[in-house]
Amino acid sequence: MRIVFIGTVNFSLRALERLLDIGADVVGVCTSVDTGENSDYADLSEISRVNQVPCLHVSNVNSAETLEWIRAKRPDVIFCLGWSRLLKRELLELAPMGVVGFHPALLPANRGRHPIIWALVLGLEETGSSFFFMNEGADSGPLISRRSVPIHYEDDAGSLYERITACALNQLEEFVPCLADPDFPLMSQDDALSNTWRKRGAADGRIDWRMPAEGIYNLIRGLTRPYVGAHFDIDGRQVKVWKSEVVRGMPKNIEPGKIVVNPAAPGVVVKCGVDAIRIIEMESGVDLAAGRYL
Repeated sequence: MRIVFIGTVNFSLRALERLLDIGADVVGVCTSVDTGENSDYADLSEISRVNQVPCLHVSNVNSAETLEWIRAKRPDVIFCLGWSRLLKRELLELAPMGVVGFHPALLPANRGRHPIIWALVLGLEETGSSFFFMNEGADSGPLISRRSVPIHYEDDAGSLYERITACALNQLEEFVPCLADPDFPLMSQDDALSNTWRKRGAADGRIDWRMPAEGIYNLIRGLTRPYVGAHFDIDGRQVKVWKSEVVRGMPKNIEPGKIVVNPAAPGVVVKCGVDAIRIIEMESGVDLAAGRYL
């Protein structure tokens, strides 16, 4: 089974490594240059060079030049793992078996953008790891393999990313050797059980101290590394927050956004709409004295 691989993030690199480790016949790799769009960007050219796999850097995976390059590799199937832009029909139909995609959620639920971030920001207790054959919709094609992944209260984007990645790599080992079997069982998705998460923007990462502390905690852990970080503004600058914890039992007569002194929780403690947040890790060089307002 001849495979062309498309990807451009850390998960892509790990998945390509696993495919090569299990002896998959990867005949070509398409990756991109670092445009700054993906905070977890990974260049696949070095692993391709070491394994003597032809590699093409592309800015538009749907371009005529890219399609011709892929077509010349005569793939039976294309793996597109860690590529956020939709593929057009010509590319989806180029390989006889189709294009395998991946979504870090328990499809058909939670299709769409930023699934790891949204799962944490919304306080979910479960997500998933789903491989599927891509179609022209968003994460809507027939399922190849799907696993549930628990979300722990202490998880953040980094730890959940790692747990989902570990699950996905095991799935690859299980299904890739069998995928070419004409009797390989696929599972259709029930669109009635689906929802689609929207794209997030910079404004979605701004901390609003009027929110309950639980919601702010979820926002901070959802946007921490490898992502861009939640932020607040003070003294004309934007400050990124990477780690926090909820402080409960705060007096109700303190306004949201005020930095308070709490002997039980030393450090920077900020009153929220409900409870408070202790900032454990943030950007340095900021005056956050008790009594100031954020």
